[in-house]
Amino acid sequence: MAEKWERLVDALGHADGWTTAAELADRLGVTTRTIRNYAAQANSGGVIVESGPAGYRLDRAAWATRRTMPRRGSSPAVRTSRVIRSLIDATDGLDVHETAAANHVSDSTFESDLGRVRARLDGSGLSLDRHGSRITLVGPETARRRLLGTLFREESSRGMLELDALRAAFPEVGDFRTALVAGLADAGYAPNEYGLNDVLLHTAIALDRVAANHPLEEPGEAPAAGTERTDGDPTSGPLAELLSRLLTETFGTTVGPADLAHLTRLLETRAATRTTETAQADAAGRPVSPRLPLVRRIVGSASSAYLIDLDDEDFIERLALHVDNLVARASESSFSRNPLTASIKAAYPLIYELAVYIASELARTEGISVNDDEIAYIAMHVGAYLDRRRSRGEAVRVAVSAPAYHDVHTALAERIRSAVDDDVEVVGPGDDGADSADLVVAVLEPAEPVERLVVVAPFPSEGDLERVRAEITRVRRARRRARLAAALSSYIAPELFVRGLRGLDRDGAIRMLGDRMIAVGVIDRAYVEGALERERLSSTAFTEHLAVPHAMTMTARRTAIAIAVDDVPIDWAGANVNVVALIAFAESGRAEFQEVFDQFVEAFSERENVQRLVHGAEDYPGLLAELARLMEPHGA
Repeated sequence: MAEKWERLVDALGHADGWTTAAELADRLGVTTRTIRNYAAQANSGGVIVESGPAGYRLDRAAWATRRTMPRRGSSPAVRTSRVIRSLIDATDGLDVHETAAANHVSDSTFESDLGRVRARLDGSGLSLDRHGSRITLVGPETARRRLLGTLFREESSRGMLELDALRAAFPEVGDFRTALVAGLADAGYAPNEYGLNDVLLHTAIALDRVAANHPLEEPGEAPAAGTERTDGDPTSGPLAELLSRLLTETFGTTVGPADLAHLTRLLETRAATRTTETAQADAAGRPVSPRLPLVRRIVGSASSAYLIDLDDEDFIERLALHVDNLVARASESSFSRNPLTASIKAAYPLIYELAVYIASELARTEGISVNDDEIAYIAMHVGAYLDRRRSRGEAVRVAVSAPAYHDVHTALAERIRSAVDDDVEVVGPGDDGADSADLVVAVLEPAEPVERLVVVAPFPSEGDLERVRAEITRVRRARRRARLAAALSSYIAPELFVRGLRGLDRDGAIRMLGDRMIAVGVIDRAYVEGALERERLSSTAFTEHLAVPHAMTMTARRTAIAIAVDDVPIDWAGANVNVVALIAFAESGRAEFQEVFDQFVEAFSERENVQRLVHGAEDYPGLLAELARLMEPHGA
């Protein structure tokens, strides 16, 4: 369990610079005094949280050093992890009194620690057995390894930083990883860089346990139910051969058949997916995946539901190969973590929603559960495909103004034209539409002020061009914000605005807003139940402070939004939410859903917009005033 002050460190770790105490207090749902206390606790072992007039900032170098140092603290959480690791290594168990003395605590304190150990073991497949003063860990080797992996993740930094901690314990891991990625490519597999770290962790654990004479048992002790292969010897094949060779070459060791089969299974389900070219060659005229018809049907249904064209055979085949591995992981309840889950939800809510739809259909037909990390991997497949096909659809007219001297003015226009995308129309001073341009790019300040202007050199630098591109992005964003604000003003009726969320939990907030919608005839009770069911698939807290619950069916009688705002956040599956917006769309509003849903999450992913709404929307007129501010140019 993380210390409370680590919540502060985590929040600062996601910030780019200084963050005020008030902002941190809002984010963590505590007082500014508590923030000061957290900072003091964090700095008890050396300064890692800097403070100053601008607030607080994380000293990342100092924090990285702290994380790589052996944890010898005496907190209950640290002692619990230390005792569990000792129990895993101790074949004959531990003596209670000796272990208490080694941890520099009294026997009574250690008895409390054992209570925490038992709680930590709950659901792990392991239990604590006690006879007198002797305590022993009971359970299979595979469960011990899974718990070791979990403890490592809890005690190391997030995401790719885990590799640094692994390198500290196993210096050869970096070389092993490089060779493994190259070997996968040669064998016709596409590596998953995020899942690969998990495989490396389990490889390091396996090597450590084998060295300590704790191998997996030969009769095929499976890491979890459903891991047995049905296509022959689990220690043969290209992946097993690659692993066996690299373990010998890199670490100078070998592992038994059961360990090799286990690591191969992890590699092929978490970090190595056959490329479509390899799968097609292997299939020899057959479908690349037995689930190809299922995935094709689900993708077709998603395309129809969300009016987004996903009809591409190459995309569907790639997704089917991914789904094969997903189902294998789900059958073992051993999901692959995705460090990008939160950012994908916040930045691409519609793509994530498509992934939720696909995951829900897979879960229903395959009889599995799919967690947020796995949904995010599906979203990455969908997003990568859509990004290759996307058109911004936001034409922007840019007028280029430069004195006519030789061909300087035409060269400038051509330079601007080559630096922007195809949805930008570049016009010169005498061209049609120059007077109604969205943006003026000039080498001199115009005599008359213009709303949007970028002054560049006659021969623009890359910095000049970057400023032009940034302003074009702001023009598009301002347009979207204006459309969003206008739509929200029409969708949110006075009776659908609520000030206050206190005393409600997640389901309670959805039901409260649903009752408002039912009362004005927008939806029925089935829609509310559908929103609750959607929430169970994956939290709709797409960003910090904002939740957007909704059903996956567009069965509302008309499109409407019920919104609740409170300056005191409520817990929403671990997120502190100040704004809850229940969205209901009619069947005829599917096209609206795409833009409103995406832009609503985008607008209120910016904390200042949420805070203005929280503090300014004291009543319905205040809500309309804050929505109107979204249309202001400076708000873009």
